[in-house]
Amino acid sequence: MTQAIRIDIDNQDRLSGIRSFLVTIMEKAGIDAMLVPTRLAMKNRIMPMLVSEPTRLAEADPLSPAFPVNGAQQLARLTRLPAGSKLAAVLRPCEIRAFNELVKLNQGKRDDIVIVGFDCPGALSNTDFRTFADQHETPDVATQAFCTAVFSGETDHGALAFTSACQACNHPIPDGADIAVELFGSNPTKGLTARALTKTGEGVLTGLDLPPAEAPPAQRKTMIAATLEQRKQYREQMFSAVAEATGSIQGLSTYLADCVNCYNCRAACPVCYCTTCVFTTDTFRHEPFQYLQWARRKGGVKMPTDTLFFHLTRMAHISTACVGCGQCTNACPNDIPLSDLFTMVAHHTQGAFGYGAGLDLSQRPPMCGFEEEEYSEVVGMD
Repeated sequence: MTQAIRIDIDNQDRLSGIRSFLVTIMEKAGIDAMLVPTRLAMKNRIMPMLVSEPTRLAEADPLSPAFPVNGAQQLARLTRLPAGSKLAAVLRPCEIRAFNELVKLNQGKRDDIVIVGFDCPGALSNTDFRTFADQHETPDVATQAFCTAVFSGETDHGALAFTSACQACNHPIPDGADIAVELFGSNPTKGLTARALTKTGEGVLTGLDLPPAEAPPAQRKTMIAATLEQRKQYREQMFSAVAEATGSIQGLSTYLADCVNCYNCRAACPVCYCTTCVFTTDTFRHEPFQYLQWARRKGGVKMPTDTLFFHLTRMAHISTACVGCGQCTNACPNDIPLSDLFTMVAHHTQGAFGYGAGLDLSQRPPMCGFEEEEYSEVVGMD
């Protein structure tokens, strides 16, 4: 069985090499359709696309810093029930972890699917990506410039302003993929390495008839270590700042004061999967007299109401499954740094259970099973 192959690169063009690699997977691994970030024909924007014709992969762009939606949601829709086809999906590490959580929650399946992951240096916000893309002559030139900047071994990426979620992410390697494409520290003149991480991945790579990979370059390990250390420092500073800002009800209310109950964060969250949300039911469809009573009691009441309660409820529901992808912040029309807050809460919640969201498919999610002995220091029983 083949564990690692070399993806040949012409003229240091990583993107073209990756596209050829994906075409080879579709044609030789019996893939009926592939979910992959793809450039829209009508506009220079990138969205997940389910591609059934290999020639359409000429517009695939999984190396772009665009991250408009977490693809785990889309993959769950494709795999929730048997489709009778073999699928592949090209995902970022946080998308893989989110999908693994959805699999554990019976919202998707990893049967008959091949997941291809890439080292992830980070992504730009939707607004910053549009500005970045428009500064270059063509979309391909923009992606090539991005790859040169972030995979050269430098940790200072100049004017590239990664999202706060990406700067705080401590899982930039696609450990949950079937096939991982190694980009950190890569030298495009010597090709890229695609490494099988599962038996499924080994089976796919064996059938591709591509040359074996060389040993990983020495600077790969150094670059990953430097990236993780840089992100650790940012993460600690972010947690400290958020904790100070939200350490009281008043502080939390101030932090979330700009919320207008649009529920964009809920829609964008890959692990918020309820088909009916309690906040759109009659429970929170208050009668007119109730608003007037609250206003009289307090002298005034913010409209819309229940914004703080909404976010507290979401924290209680998804903090054990949050992967810190940042889509909640990306979707907020008022630029509330929701991801910073939810990532901090998730860090403490998951730490209390000794759990890492999406890291291990065999690990049962917290509160999904009975434990005879748990939290003795809380309940006061040994």
